[in-house]
Amino acid sequence: MFSFNMFPDIPRVFNTHYKCYSVSMLPGNEREDVEKGGKIIMPPSALDHLTRLNVFYPMLFKLTNRKMNRITHCGVLEFVADEGKVYLPYWMMRNLLLEEGSTVQIESVILPVATFSRFQPQSTDFLDISNPKAVLENCLRNFACLTTGDIIGLNYNNKVYELCVLETKPGTAVTIIECDMNVDFAPPVGYQEPQMKSRDEDKMAVDPQEFIPEPTGFVAFKGEGNRLDGKEKRRAASGSDSGPVARQHYERGIPDYDYQIGTLQFFRHLKPGKENKEPENEFKAFSGEGSSLRKAKNN
Repeated sequence: MFSFNMFPDIPRVFNTHYKCYSVSMLPGNEREDVEKGGKIIMPPSALDHLTRLNVFYPMLFKLTNRKMNRITHCGVLEFVADEGKVYLPYWMMRNLLLEEGSTVQIESVILPVATFSRFQPQSTDFLDISNPKAVLENCLRNFACLTTGDIIGLNYNNKVYELCVLETKPGTAVTIIECDMNVDFAPPVGYQEPQMKSRDEDKMAVDPQEFIPEPTGFVAFKGEGNRLDGKEKRRAASGSDSGPVARQHYERGIPDYDYQIGTLQFFRHLKPGKENKEPENEFKAFSGEGSSLRKAKNN
């Protein structure tokens, strides 16, 4: 009796446990490309096992921390780790609440292609980036998939900006390899919308000229003049006065320090009528007296 696989195209699931370490623990040179992306480094035996299982490409994996019930998804970058170990980016270990040497479960999965994702910056410093969508697109080239609830690190201009994946469509975990995905941003954590002033507040705004002290000392053009024809000169309207000359006539009110709350005081200023007006010395042109330098001859 011969046994054979009746469905050779159906992949079998890769499911095993490894001890995980951060990328900084990887022997050799520093691997910044792993730290900036969403892919892990697995041992060579995992590649041999995955090949025999006839898995789909690109290879995507589900990482689970059963002790803390935390899940995320990732891709694989290389198969050069020591046997029994996997190396993860630091942000991924932090999302899974894993420590150095903790056990993580890795399972092969097939994820839908992403159509939409929504991110929330964890700091208002993210608003300083002039073109955030372009920066995010360049960063996501090092990622294979996204998981709702993860906080990823975006490296830009020698600074790391953290973004929380608020929403992904069509599922809570999606692949972003060769896809046309729409991106949206939520307001950063701690951001407050600027408040617009109402018209009533604008009307109650204090005029800064009220706090300008009255001029002291010499003031240019402070004197008065008379017309030769005897007519009075025109007075400028009070509303059109401006500048230091107008401000010198402004009399600031003196507060009533004896005022009691709950009382009203009424003041009436009476203007004297024309009949009660005291006569003023009117100016008359050429009304002065003169003397002659020549002495009159005696007749």
